[in-house]
Amino acid sequence: MLQRVSTSEPPPVGRAAVRLLQGYVWHPQDAEIDLEHFLPHELDLPGPEQEEHEAAHVLWDAVTPPFAFFENGEPTASQAFYQFTVLRVYEARPPNDALHADASAASEQLGPLLDGTPDGVGWQLWEDLRDL
Repeated sequence: MLQRVSTSEPPPVGRAAVRLLQGYVWHPQDAEIDLEHFLPHELDLPGPEQEEHEAAHVLWDAVTPPFAFFENGEPTASQAFYQFTVLRVYEARPPNDALHADASAASEQLGPLLDGTPDGVGWQLWEDLRDL
């Protein structure tokens, strides 16, 4: 599931680190699942041909479940939760349309990888175009 959050703040001057995707990944605590086997730490997103560009960084960190129950009423306490972020550093903050295109490209690359994780792995990501 991809939802959208954006900002209307004026762009900052100089290099900008922008969060493209934000969300959570989880799996049963007793499952021996190492996300390192399924997810990359970088994504090579398209960029302007004439400009050198940095890869997008894929980060996940273990967190306490951010909510007590799933929508179906199942408790989250039995799950290992990770906050999941995709960010990219730009020489200057691009307009939101360009950031949205990068977030979509990241989502398209990550979708098959997340779908290929073992049974029991759940995830929810949304577009979040805020500066870090």
